[in-house]
Amino acid sequence: MGKEMLTFEQLEGLNDLTIMHYAMPLIALSVVVEWLLDVYHKKGSYSKKEFFSALTIGAVNTVLGALLKIWLFGIAMVIYNMVPWAVPRAWWGYILCFFAVDFCRYWAHRVAHEQRFWWATHVTHHSSENMNFTVSFRTSWTQHIKFVFFLPVPLLGIDPFTFFICHQVAVLYQFYVHTELIKKLPASIEYFFVTPSHHRVHHGSNPKYIDKNYGSTFIIWDRMFNTFEPEVEKPIYGITKPVRSLNPVYLVFHEWMDIWQDIKHAKSLKEVFLILYKPPGALVTEHQRQSQQQEVMLEERELVGLEQLSTSGVLGESK
Repeated sequence: MGKEMLTFEQLEGLNDLTIMHYAMPLIALSVVVEWLLDVYHKKGSYSKKEFFSALTIGAVNTVLGALLKIWLFGIAMVIYNMVPWAVPRAWWGYILCFFAVDFCRYWAHRVAHEQRFWWATHVTHHSSENMNFTVSFRTSWTQHIKFVFFLPVPLLGIDPFTFFICHQVAVLYQFYVHTELIKKLPASIEYFFVTPSHHRVHHGSNPKYIDKNYGSTFIIWDRMFNTFEPEVEKPIYGITKPVRSLNPVYLVFHEWMDIWQDIKHAKSLKEVFLILYKPPGALVTEHQRQSQQQEVMLEERELVGLEQLSTSGVLGESK
């Protein structure tokens, strides 16, 4: 018996499978509890401006996700209908799907760190210099183009309904790894699953932590592909070139604007390609090299000025 071909009318059933709105009260409660503990312990990992910025980014993303859901999973449906095989919607089919989704999430995440074009869809999430649950809301409004990395899921014969359910569970799991409340978990869990400890490393800008721990739910992919790093020293959160504003629009589009400025100074299509697909921070054009030299010179002048102020202060005290 051949498999059932799905239609866009049937795809409307995705709305009945949405679980995130049921999770919202628990997410809100978790944020409130974490914030109260932060205030009580005077840790300072919450700021009013950053909170509302993250909330705005997350709210817009929720609307975008709802608008694009049928279209994106419609692409998955078309691919699913094209392949001659199908994974049954049985318990083991959901397990297979979840592992497939998580494997794709690993590679989508890794490429988003290794190529500047994709980094522009992800940098919003890394620009916070704090670690708390609200950081999980800071996902770029352009992240949805990374759906291309998940096309292997329907190619396996996994229907869009199973895919959608597993995708939501993976996103919900990611919320709870963005915290400093949970230290290290038992070794067996730390070995197989992504934990808050693993993900704090991923958000660290410490040299040994950069481009590590890409896993979403399972840390085994990082162990397999040599991108795992345990949490030893305290992570320094944020990106190596700090953002200048907490304006949500700026946080989402600043890297895209920087890319456009660099492309305008490219002298060939090869340079354009390299700007887009070499790692973030790679110097491709002469304009980029000159800009970096100017930044270094400016930083050196600022350091000299601070040293002079410090010296004059000491001398003033000794008189």
